[in-house]
Amino acid sequence: MRLRILGIIVTISLAAFSPPLASGAEQGRRPYRIGVLHTAFFQNTPTVEGLKAGLKAAGLEEGRDVVFEIRFTRGDLQATPPAAAALVRAGVDLIFADPEEAARAAKAATQTIPIVFTQVGDPVAAGIVKEIAHPGGNITGVSSLSTELAPKRLEILKAVFPGVRRVWAPYHADEFSSQAAARRAQEVASVLKLEVLPRPARTLDELAGHLKRLRPGDGLLPPPTVTMNIPGLIMDLHLGANWPAVFNNLFWAQAGAVVSYGSDTYADGVQAARLVAKILRGARPQDLPVEGANKIELAINLKTAKSLGITVPLEVIFRAEKVIE
Repeated sequence: MRLRILGIIVTISLAAFSPPLASGAEQGRRPYRIGVLHTAFFQNTPTVEGLKAGLKAAGLEEGRDVVFEIRFTRGDLQATPPAAAALVRAGVDLIFADPEEAARAAKAATQTIPIVFTQVGDPVAAGIVKEIAHPGGNITGVSSLSTELAPKRLEILKAVFPGVRRVWAPYHADEFSSQAAARRAQEVASVLKLEVLPRPARTLDELAGHLKRLRPGDGLLPPPTVTMNIPGLIMDLHLGANWPAVFNNLFWAQAGAVVSYGSDTYADGVQAARLVAKILRGARPQDLPVEGANKIELAINLKTAKSLGITVPLEVIFRAEKVIE
């Protein structure tokens, strides 16, 4: 009998100290409003779909527990700060920002509303957080690890396109994590007998000027974000003129690129959803360390490779998590 009484006491005590579930149905409150800010060209991206799926898995149903207000800027940097400010004025409970430009705009727009980011290649280099383990302020998130993955992308580029000798790394001049990734690639290039040329640009004319200087034996490392549609322009060169390139996530391989290597954007959204759920249930962003992307994958599009006359080495195909035929 004493053991049964003790068990009841322990159960009551644990219940008293358990964090409350952020469920509108259970708490009798309105659903939490999540502002989504991203720079892609359509509303529902794989990252956003991953966020919604991850929250549902955490017991937070769309419509009942959470609702979403989505702002997207179609790669326009100038439109991102006003979109972030509009979410703040709307009084959302949390901002989900993807990628770096959106995260920086959200951070500049509010010091109080919690922010969770994804697809930020190097959040410290970008000035978004102070430290990975202790982000500080009102922001945390999931890094796509672009700086750490840059050497591997070079290795894959060399393996799939062995004739490459010089690699151009164009990016928007205000993307600091893209800059860090290009520099990292430059540091390790000599090991692969490559030369890497980081090429920042702020206008399409400046970018076009860089790309016009491509010569036989050159390859391309697209940046991880869609600002000025730089990856899209590189995709046109890749497919239309057969310029070697390694893209940064599965989306591009599915769209026709020969090879991609990087984080799975849908999985990034699922992973970030766990941070969002913790914050809605009472955790502080500054107490949640920034996480590195859990799912990194190599994807090969053999259909495109065949159409371009490219023979992908078997060892690369065997290493790939996704093979598109």
